[in-house]
Amino acid sequence: MKDTLLSNCERDFLLKAIEEKKRLDGRQTYDYRKIKITFGTDYGCCYVDLGKTRVMAQVSCELVAPKENRPNEGIMFFNIELSPLASPIFEQGRQSELSVKLNRQLERCLRNSKCIDTESLCVVSGEKVWQIRVDVHMLNHDGNLMDAASIAAITALCHFRRPDIAVQGEEVTVYSPEERDPIALSIYHMPISVSFSFFQQGTYLLVDPCEREERVMDGLLMITCSCYNNNNGLDFYSAFLGT
Repeated sequence: MKDTLLSNCERDFLLKAIEEKKRLDGRQTYDYRKIKITFGTDYGCCYVDLGKTRVMAQVSCELVAPKENRPNEGIMFFNIELSPLASPIFEQGRQSELSVKLNRQLERCLRNSKCIDTESLCVVSGEKVWQIRVDVHMLNHDGNLMDAASIAAITALCHFRRPDIAVQGEEVTVYSPEERDPIALSIYHMPISVSFSFFQQGTYLLVDPCEREERVMDGLLMITCSCYNNNNGLDFYSAFLGT
């Protein structure tokens, strides 16, 4: 990833504005940017606009052999693509430290939180299971990619439909959408990531930082939470702290 530095004047201006509880887009400290969700023509295709940050998620599936240590569970696979079309700081064909962090956090958010019933993806125990793949493409980068990616991924998973199947002995028949209606995934809950940026050694805090605010921040806290098995409020099950 290419480093693009702010001038001293820009940096001082941004930090001074944060001290005075002012933001470039007019938001207050804990204001989130507007979220817009649209769907493509195919099942599992979702676009999310978080302010000027734009993300697309596409879900696909295929029948594969299960993992040896989990013969009765399907497989969840996540992939985040940072394209130069989204921002000149991203380089084509190179996996950056940011993309690795985003991939790991998305896995914690959606796979490790067990929001998907992976046992329902088993077709033939020890032989065939569904592998669900979520590809997230960054179309425009204006900060807070993780929150936009998590919203796009879970929304696309809710929208996705896998083909219906029939099992007779060792033979598995996959039906087209014209032959049988596709089947939705079994989703227990919808985890959402919320990001906070810190400035001047934690003196100031902003939610949903834009791209310029991320350039001058000291650190970033990502918290994933959902209403799951908790009647009194949010259950926080995953957190990641990075810079």
